[in-house]
Amino acid sequence: MAQSVNVNIRMDKDLKKQAEQLFAEFGMNMTTAFTIFAKAVVRERKIPFEISAHADDFYNEYNQARLKKAIDALNEGKGKFITKTMEELENMENE
Repeated sequence: MAQSVNVNIRMDKDLKKQAEQLFAEFGMNMTTAFTIFAKAVVRERKIPFEISAHADDFYNEYNQARLKKAIDALNEGKGKFITKTMEELENMENE
């Protein structure tokens, strides 16, 4: 049997708790789950799921097109700036 070594991983406390609960539902602990992950990475020679820089929905195509249209309108002098006080913004939030 291969010699075991310790690996330390830092993560958010709440994330760790959620992961431990989910892994327990799978019938495993954190060590087993990360070992499965590491074996899959080594076997497949890639991360076994997609990693994307576009995870933030703000940067989706629809929002980018809308922002570009608004910027173009402002550059053409067709837009207007709307200012609100903090009180007005807070009231809008509570509506």
